[in-house]
Amino acid sequence: MKLDIILSGVGGQGILSIAAIIGEAALKEGLHIKQAEVHGMSQRGGDVQSNLRISSEQIYSDLIPKGGADAIISLEPMEALRYLPYLSQEGWIVTNTTPYVNIPNYPELDTILKELSSFPNVILLDVDALAKEAGSGRASNMVLLGAASVILGMEHTKLEEAIEKLFSRKGEKIVEMNINAFRAGRAAGEDQIKK
Repeated sequence: MKLDIILSGVGGQGILSIAAIIGEAALKEGLHIKQAEVHGMSQRGGDVQSNLRISSEQIYSDLIPKGGADAIISLEPMEALRYLPYLSQEGWIVTNTTPYVNIPNYPELDTILKELSSFPNVILLDVDALAKEAGSGRASNMVLLGAASVILGMEHTKLEEAIEKLFSRKGEKIVEMNINAFRAGRAAGEDQIKK
């Protein structure tokens, strides 16, 4: 198995939590992982990106080359667009459709979504709305992870166990909220793949 993922978004959206959960699940499956993080700004609003490499073989570099990513998973549509040069021809884009407008000249959303939709393997979801429907607007990152789980080739139960481990110190209610959001995203991702 080999899986190279670029996770992207803006500060405060929970990108690094997604990376931690996928990494934990990969370790439980006995896989090798390497991760590199880039924090554009540590406070809310700056771009955040993480390279996450998973393999059954030894991994020598923590950076994904251009054209080498199997998936771009993004909590912000313009950030997904930014990393398209890294996507392989067969790669997947899984992104939120709700923008985080943090610059004055933010591009037209319809233009961004049209470009992303032009790729053969894409899941576009309003993860913010799905998170609210699942009971917490703050769990949109878990909705996105759930949607992405349908293309990752990892046991979704391992991802749920990793969610439980990551959030257990915050209490059972928070764990349940995040798992519910993950499941809502997974169901929405499965629906899009069937289309």
